[in-house]
Amino acid sequence: MILTLVVLALSSSSFLAVNSQGIVCNVTSPCPESTPCCSEYGFCGTGNFCLGGCNPLYSNSLDSCLPNPVCEDATHTFADDSRILTNASYFDGNASEYDWVVDKGSIINTNSSGGELGLILTETNGGTRLSSTRYVHYGIISAKLKTGRWPGVVTAFITMSNIKDEIDWEFPGANTTTGQTNYYWQGVIPNATHGETETGVSDTFSNYHEYTIDWQPDALTFSIDSNVVRTIKQSDAVNPTTGVNEYPNTPSRIQLSLWPAGINTSAPGTIQWSGGMINWQDSDYVSAGHFYALVQSVTVKCADPQSPGANITSYVYGSNQTTDTPTVAFSNQTTINGAGHLFELPWSMLGGLGSQVMSWMIPALLGLVVVHL
Repeated sequence: MILTLVVLALSSSSFLAVNSQGIVCNVTSPCPESTPCCSEYGFCGTGNFCLGGCNPLYSNSLDSCLPNPVCEDATHTFADDSRILTNASYFDGNASEYDWVVDKGSIINTNSSGGELGLILTETNGGTRLSSTRYVHYGIISAKLKTGRWPGVVTAFITMSNIKDEIDWEFPGANTTTGQTNYYWQGVIPNATHGETETGVSDTFSNYHEYTIDWQPDALTFSIDSNVVRTIKQSDAVNPTTGVNEYPNTPSRIQLSLWPAGINTSAPGTIQWSGGMINWQDSDYVSAGHFYALVQSVTVKCADPQSPGANITSYVYGSNQTTDTPTVAFSNQTTINGAGHLFELPWSMLGGLGSQVMSWMIPALLGLVVVHL
């Protein structure tokens, strides 16, 4: 057996990304030129900060973030995890190599009935979130899944854009006969919620159901097993106070997650909404060692307002088309980030020097020692 040594090649830009996590970016404080990309968590950096979730409105300039990989029609099944990168920090933006990245947490594969993707929640991992590598700019997205069934544990199937346009299917585990639909525009929390509870669903834990988001420029429709349960018109999304149309309209990643709402650090309203505090002594958790949700498939049918040409690779943001919404255009620019990648060294290449090499290689890469060769 050949052992493999995995080493993170830290370029100068990677150092900047690591060292800049204390620089906060928001609508009034965009990122500086030295660390131009505002991550989805609101910190400035480079490297993978410029990929999925990078907010162009809070970055140094609209083109600081890498272009977003363009939508492609697909049906994703999970017979194995070969198209899933289990650590999103290693993703370089090449959507042809991976369909999904694990942003946090961990996944399993049941390898039964053709394979099922399991999203895992433990008391220590903080839940699991999976994001698509490609973006959707309008389209029909369906997920066939089984939810959790435990109070405080929430299963979610959503779309999320880099500027926080969001469309949700969410399932608080305390009730397995309902699903909740919602939408947000640029992260704005409205005075009156856009959320709605859809009832009459047969056991969402025991049964697979197909939940659909049909997102078109003029209307947003939610369905369960091909039955429409809710429709929102774009014309009805105008904020009566500001006059701004708060309808999701920017390219978005698809996200699947299982997350802990019923924990001490959550707001009281969130805990109540999710069904109460999580019981880590629940017999299901004790026997399996985790809570879980299962995903059988995700189907994407793109519906871009204009059909992309053969050479189109990405979406890019431009200047505002209105006071509040930037333009989105097709591009043939690359989505791949050239900064710090992983590389692998076969252990056999190191011969008897393995332990000696390890003793200086990692500190050298981290800049802790200077090595003279």
